[in-house]
Amino acid sequence: MFGDMMGMMSKIQEAKAKAEATKKRLETVYIDEASSDGLLKTSVSVAGQIKSLEISDELLEDKEQLEDYLILTLNKALERARTTHDTELAAVAKEGMPDIPGLDMFK
Repeated sequence: MFGDMMGMMSKIQEAKAKAEATKKRLETVYIDEASSDGLLKTSVSVAGQIKSLEISDELLEDKEQLEDYLILTLNKALERARTTHDTELAAVAKEGMPDIPGLDMFK
């Protein structure tokens, strides 16, 4: 039984290390998004940091339109980044779950 606990603790530590490594790696993964007409483009990291913005000169003529474009496009990019982030971490967590009787429902 003690050996099982040690093995389980080791597996949990390994899963924790993999999760941290995945988080680090995700800081370098970027999601590119553009408005439907291509007038605004952005790139955000899966960790949620904005890397770049490209704004068409056409959008600079209308402040309200530019604000709408920024909100819609950035939110779409950040949502995709959040989904990718959560999916990646969930996969690492599932892979690292120790075999505990009765917890099969989490796999």
